[in-house]
Amino acid sequence: MLTIRNLKMTLGGRVLFQEASFSVNYGERVALVGPNGSGKTTLFSVILGQREPDEGTVERDEWTMVGHLPQEGEALGNETVLDVATGRVDELPQLERRLHELEASGAVHTPEYMEVHAKHDKLSDPEVETKAKKMLRGLGYRDTDFHRPAKEMSGGWIMRARLARLLVMEPDLLLLDEPTNHLDLMSLLWLQNYLKTYSGALLLISHDREFMDEVVTQVHEISERKLIAYTGNYTDYLRQREERYEQQLAAYKNQQKEITALKEFADRFRSVASKASQAMSKLKQIERMELIEKPMAPRKPFRFQIPQPPRGGQRAISLKGIHMAYGANKVYQGLDLTIERGEQTVLVGPNGAGKSTLLKILAGVVEFQQGERDLGHNAKIGYFSQHRAATLNPDRTVLDEVIACAPLMREDEIRGVLGSFMFRKDDILKKTEVLSGGEKTRLNLIKFLVDPPNLLLMDEPTTHLDILTVESLTLALERYEGTLVFISHDVHFIRQLAKKVLHINAGQVSSYVGGYDYFLEKTGAVDNERAALTAA
Repeated sequence: MLTIRNLKMTLGGRVLFQEASFSVNYGERVALVGPNGSGKTTLFSVILGQREPDEGTVERDEWTMVGHLPQEGEALGNETVLDVATGRVDELPQLERRLHELEASGAVHTPEYMEVHAKHDKLSDPEVETKAKKMLRGLGYRDTDFHRPAKEMSGGWIMRARLARLLVMEPDLLLLDEPTNHLDLMSLLWLQNYLKTYSGALLLISHDREFMDEVVTQVHEISERKLIAYTGNYTDYLRQREERYEQQLAAYKNQQKEITALKEFADRFRSVASKASQAMSKLKQIERMELIEKPMAPRKPFRFQIPQPPRGGQRAISLKGIHMAYGANKVYQGLDLTIERGEQTVLVGPNGAGKSTLLKILAGVVEFQQGERDLGHNAKIGYFSQHRAATLNPDRTVLDEVIACAPLMREDEIRGVLGSFMFRKDDILKKTEVLSGGEKTRLNLIKFLVDPPNLLLMDEPTTHLDILTVESLTLALERYEGTLVFISHDVHFIRQLAKKVLHINAGQVSSYVGGYDYFLEKTGAVDNERAALTAA
């Protein structure tokens, strides 16, 4: 279906990969992994013909239809959510125009014509609207959203509609670049379940290890400018990569040992007439060797000792009789909730149920219409929202911003923490005003970790983080002795941290004292909600 041979690609004078080869066959589900900046998205652009490689070839079967979900989408006009999911306003007319152009030029037997024709047929199917609605429900849309102008919605919701369109088209090869970034937990689980039985092939870039564990059957890693293939899911890849490193390191050490012995023999006997020829033979033996490079050790999550927050009272915070509404939309009516000191609680539930609203009520950043919010003794709140740029001083550098939070930490310790969250070398001297959204997210996380409050409220803290950074954050929070309440769609992150689950649905909050798997076992809530979402 897709074959890449001896590919070389440079970007900004830096070699991303060379002599890279791999293939994707029908029905395979492949993850492309590597640190940020290693060239994963660039490789996608080469496969799609958007960039020309420096060397090598990209070959696709002529009948293969390719669908691509980028990390960000283009601007919209006045189309509705359903228009986006069916492609009838923008993509279908474009496909029709391209078909006419190709027919007029006589290019009806080309691979491009075949692919354009196949996409046109899918979006012209009389059942396309029914299929689109099913996909939209699975991805978290309500029926009342279908005819809303898409441009009124957030970028994340628009990307969900574009993903729905791809699933409606059912490409032979589906290229997904961080598809879980814009999904809540329920939508992510629906997509995960859908892709496990998807009939086409899948090439995926993701920072969600649980998602990859559930979906993929192969992993290709970009490492040291090469593409290295592993069989199995992400956990299998981690184990095999460690084994491969140990084997390569052993081979390197054995060869170095042999070279040292040969050199010592040559140095000792080259001036001895009876041994001189043997000494020269040993040196030639070294010259004929194919030298083994010292392998680079796999990156590991960074561990550091998180300072412990001041001790609070037994009751961290409580809500009594909370009524909360946005206009006519009543989110909570008479909500009672108590969070105890030291609890690690995850909020789960369908999109729009009120998870972020509850976190904002706890943080004191929204005004409710009725009820009481009572902070516990000595409570110090830290609220990590989905919109965190405003908490940074634009005139400070990255390093200065962290030093201001943790004046008692040594600078070398701070540099170590910054490095673990991918701020390296000159990055730490950047002004915060020029940072990207992902960099601002990481910097705010660091500020919480070096000076933690005793009641930490976090809304999707793993968004924009790579897998190792998520693991570093997880390790830090595992040693955190304060009270944690968080929302996340990263199942691995939830499983590692949550000791209590608050299930939020239709304004009701149900408490389950146990981890995420305990919650699933006791309620079957996710399966029930997934079934409801996909019902016609």
